[in-house]
Amino acid sequence: MTSQLIVVENPKKWRIEGVNCPVVDADDYLTGEDYFKLKNVQVINLCQSYSYLSVGYYCSLLAEARRHKVVPSVATTMDLSSKTMFKLATPVLDEAVQKELKKSREAQNFNEVSINLYFGRCAIPELNDLTRQIFETFPCPLLRVEFTRQEKKWLITGIKPISLERLDDDEMPLFQESLIAYLSKRWRGGKRPRTQSRYDIAILVNPEDPQPPSNTKALKAFIKAGRNLDMDVELIEKKDFGRLAEYDALFIRDTTRINHYTYRFAKKAESEGMVVIDDPNSILRCTNKVYLAELLNANRVPTPKTVIVGKADIPAAEAQVGYPMVVKLPDSSFSQGVFRAENGEQFREIANKLFKESELILVQEFIYTEFDWRIGILNRKPFYACQYFMTEQHWQIVKYEADGSYDEGLFRTWQIDQVPAEVVKTALKAANLIGDGLYGVDVKQGKDGVYIIEVNDNPNMDFGVEDAVLKEGLYQTVMEEFLRRLELRHEKQQSKG
Repeated sequence: MTSQLIVVENPKKWRIEGVNCPVVDADDYLTGEDYFKLKNVQVINLCQSYSYLSVGYYCSLLAEARRHKVVPSVATTMDLSSKTMFKLATPVLDEAVQKELKKSREAQNFNEVSINLYFGRCAIPELNDLTRQIFETFPCPLLRVEFTRQEKKWLITGIKPISLERLDDDEMPLFQESLIAYLSKRWRGGKRPRTQSRYDIAILVNPEDPQPPSNTKALKAFIKAGRNLDMDVELIEKKDFGRLAEYDALFIRDTTRINHYTYRFAKKAESEGMVVIDDPNSILRCTNKVYLAELLNANRVPTPKTVIVGKADIPAAEAQVGYPMVVKLPDSSFSQGVFRAENGEQFREIANKLFKESELILVQEFIYTEFDWRIGILNRKPFYACQYFMTEQHWQIVKYEADGSYDEGLFRTWQIDQVPAEVVKTALKAANLIGDGLYGVDVKQGKDGVYIIEVNDNPNMDFGVEDAVLKEGLYQTVMEEFLRRLELRHEKQQSKG
């Protein structure tokens, strides 16, 4: 059974009634031998400051070293110590901030609002859903959160811990109620109630995405494959950022970008020591086509003639590539942000539009083929292959209409050993430059050889398409890789003692 401790710097000043757990002097907790021996302990650190090298910082640090579960953790105190750090996480809360503050009558008359949070509760009941999400993202007993309205949009402009000593008599009753409620919950030690499964895996999805990397049936197949391996698999969404540490692994089945919550999920998972696919480095390397072009060129991987273009480089790009050419935004995906220019006028029109979004764009030789190969690679091994055919009377596999609708070409799925060896070999060489994660490598096969178009960190795996040959084996392969990595992580933890 988990025991609980409250750590403060001066227990004689403790004025909260109804708390049925010890209130411990911080110095005693730091140096007392009895606390080294305690197991299954939850520590509520209510020291006056968590700043670097303060008493509060050391209480959290030593709690973690003793494998006591502590709130706030050292990672949380570091996140809250700098605006740069907490701004990486606050965009995940943006949707809830807009929704809750716009409907709050108390907030409508102001452009700046400050709220105290006590274990995720606040004095404005209608904002408690928002404040709970903030607490789950930054688990700290007492927080002051500052909101500012700029151009009709609310932003979190400050989050900082506050000390218990700063609360006045009017604030103490709500803090007392919140503390007692928090202590009375069956504490989960940073994990949700565990199943009998060996590991818990979260799959990040976006139900609103019209073109998700995996359709609903594929997601169900991943869940089934995980459970066949004695792993519990659960779908999570953007709003679940604060719950991420409840799981052992994260599988991102949401369209990834750098300036996006998917990247923050990956970074958070990595910092928590979780197994994560797609890992942050793979997202960083694959989603920017400028980086990818340089990487492939430096390693002599065959690609269509490719030029990185700044605003002054348009004439040189024309001379090097010629027409027709393909013009791309660095972070384009699903054929969006990708254009074909037939002549100089079209090129300049497209380039001027794209330069409003990016300082650099990519210009590539146009090579027409009836289809593109997609080779799926996991842990440096190819495991599925698909041909995506161009849509009818169009040069891409996806054709977008002005109203947002789109049409896709046909496909054909192959066994890996039936794919031309040069296609697989070249795809593998490209993917290995990125890492050992999950990649979908797009390859064109022409008369003069094969060419890498791009390496995708977040490849499509849809029920009825990419699984047409392997069937449930596709999903089993991915889940087996998660299990392998989780077991390896477990072995390393065991060896450390």
